[in-house]
Amino acid sequence: MPIQDPSTIGVVGAGQMGRGIAQVAAQSGFAVLLHDQDVKVLDLALRSIDAGLKHQVEKGKLEESVRAQVIGRVRVAVEPEALSSADFTIEAISEDRALKTRVFAALDRICRPDVILASNTSSLSITQIAASTRRADRIIGMHFMNPVPVMELVEIVAGQSTSRETIETTQRLAKTFGKTPVAAQDYPGFISNRILMPMINEAIYALHEGVGSRDDIDTVMRLGMRHPMGPLALADFIGLDTCLAILQVLHEGFGDPKYRPCPLLRRMVDAGLLGKKSGRGFYQYGAGGIPT
Repeated sequence: MPIQDPSTIGVVGAGQMGRGIAQVAAQSGFAVLLHDQDVKVLDLALRSIDAGLKHQVEKGKLEESVRAQVIGRVRVAVEPEALSSADFTIEAISEDRALKTRVFAALDRICRPDVILASNTSSLSITQIAASTRRADRIIGMHFMNPVPVMELVEIVAGQSTSRETIETTQRLAKTFGKTPVAAQDYPGFISNRILMPMINEAIYALHEGVGSRDDIDTVMRLGMRHPMGPLALADFIGLDTCLAILQVLHEGFGDPKYRPCPLLRRMVDAGLLGKKSGRGFYQYGAGGIPT
């Protein structure tokens, strides 16, 4: 069955990444169906998308009339069966292999056989996710960067059985979203996190071993390496639980001790110090998310 370019985009998961993807899709002219099982999360997602659009209006980057049109393209749904009307579905839930495979097995039953199912996973095997479905040729990785409306890159990751038609359709969609698609092979962490997470982990080791203070480590990378954000601040922004999950995938997938998560990172996650989203990580976050 041939793959048609989509007009309705389904997004599974209305957290930070899911609502960012929904906003970008709606701003690109697509009808969007945003699904989450939590009504409160869906309400928050709609408010967040609208706030992001209003910010663009205030900066003169978007007309008010266009803002209303964009937010009007986003429909929310608690029931997953609503995704049966989507032409292309992107999963953006927690970085948990078991949970993702269950979701993809359900999407495989709900969505039409011709629909591509993409995962926003930042590290997990697309081939393993595809094995939970009957359409392995139409399963692909579509790894957006955070924050989605701002960051240009999308990693496109083909699994063992992903078809060329699926890859080309997904690349076209990424470009229509205004993104730059980059092909990555289906290895743990792909390109981005295979390089980024060991750097963040080494920064945490440097703090753990007393090589430098938090501020000194981040300052060295900002001023010495011209990074826009230090690695410890970036870990807080990503979420320390997410960093730990990705490092565990790398460590397990390659069996190489260089990917072993720092004990300090494990301890902080165990304590619920997850970074910006919990209000405290390597930094503390007050009103407006300002770090101290």
